[in-house]
Amino acid sequence: MRYHSTRGTDESITGSQAVLRGLAPDGGLYVPDTLPQLDVITCLEGSTMDMATRIIGSLLPDIQNMEALVRAAYTGKFTSSELTPTQAAGPFTVLELFHGPTSAFKDVALCMLPRLLTAARQQQGMEGDITILTATSGDTGKAALEGFRDVPGVKICVFYPQGGVSAVQRAQMVTQEGGNVAVCAVEGNFDDAQTGVKQLFASGVPGKQLSTANSINIGRLAPQVTYYFKAYKDLLQAGTVKMGDPVNFCVPTGNFGDILAGWLAKQMGLPVGRLICASNANNVLTDFLTTGTYDRRRPLHKTISPSMDILVSSNLERLLYFLSGDTGLVANLMGQLNTQGAYTVPEALLSTIQKEFWAGFCGDEQARQTIGKVYSQYGYLCDTHTATAWAVAEDYVNQANDNTPMVVLSTASPYKFPAAVLSALEPVKGTDEFAMMARLYEKTGVPIPKNLVGLQQKPERHTGCIAKEQMLDFVANIS
Repeated sequence: MRYHSTRGTDESITGSQAVLRGLAPDGGLYVPDTLPQLDVITCLEGSTMDMATRIIGSLLPDIQNMEALVRAAYTGKFTSSELTPTQAAGPFTVLELFHGPTSAFKDVALCMLPRLLTAARQQQGMEGDITILTATSGDTGKAALEGFRDVPGVKICVFYPQGGVSAVQRAQMVTQEGGNVAVCAVEGNFDDAQTGVKQLFASGVPGKQLSTANSINIGRLAPQVTYYFKAYKDLLQAGTVKMGDPVNFCVPTGNFGDILAGWLAKQMGLPVGRLICASNANNVLTDFLTTGTYDRRRPLHKTISPSMDILVSSNLERLLYFLSGDTGLVANLMGQLNTQGAYTVPEALLSTIQKEFWAGFCGDEQARQTIGKVYSQYGYLCDTHTATAWAVAEDYVNQANDNTPMVVLSTASPYKFPAAVLSALEPVKGTDEFAMMARLYEKTGVPIPKNLVGLQQKPERHTGCIAKEQMLDFVANIS
């Protein structure tokens, strides 16, 4: 299988080369020339690791020894042998993606990506270290740092928006151990950090071979397809569906990677119905999927679901290519976004997109109400991002009158956002999120993830904060 840029087909490379590069030289994202078709029944027969081996191997077939890579990536790192278990909660099924080493859905991909990148590096005979550059809105940073910690031949640098992540998310990053890690806050918001990283790829950093752990890297995106298959298998075993019945998925997303993985699963043969895109107050995706106009020229709101505080959704570019097949159109639209801050897709393309996707958004107050309602009615404690998806899923069912079984993706442990979650259950006092974490456990009895216990007592190792114009110098000085 060969890969090319979403913005041009002049260069054709292997999957391993795409993983190593992360971003195409023209600024586009790598996509396969064709998407593989899977025997879904066979794929669903094995364990979660068997599924991951088949699915990731079909998307990156030139990377060797995939089964060994998958088992090395996941064995002993998740609290559940299923990796991503499901829970029935009232009218919906919740797909829990937070049982990994950092309690966020990014673990599913970022336990795997270091194995893929190391294998690709060996196969390509690459000399010298690779520097992983990553911008994070909260969860990718810690998951990438943990995944790449002390991996030979790799250094990793994570940038996060100052004041734009929860106290728990910040503590996870600034206390990170490892001889090859660097973490720094950036003045501004996530889009500033993400744009800065993309500019570093465009200009290059003298003496550095760059790659990325963001979902713009196909090696980050491919493992996420697996948990859609896993959820479908669970519904089959529960008797909720029969083989071939469609299932809807509601996904809280800012960068569009998580929901794009669901669309890829559908194209590869999984019986996916509608994909419901859930946004918070930063509802740029809702507006786009409703009107066909993508417009980032708006204030970025800080919300209680900070991993979705994003206005430039990078992975949407891949969808535009897949559904149009037109690299020239995609290059033109991305040029407009870069220079004018907005673009509008042709009506025919919008119609095609709307057949696959539905979109809604949920503000902070509605998210808090949803956390309280879901806990009181169904005994299920969810985080702010999951609550956003739950609320939007309810809106979809009510508006579309669609009774297809619904899976809500739960992307993080509620303990990563204890202040917001606790405030949905009772009035909170003070600003100490770690005290609120303890109170949340006292009130609900839901166990605190082991990786978060004692986090407050760990020494802070990475306390710098720079302007986005200083990112090049920061990366250049990583030794």
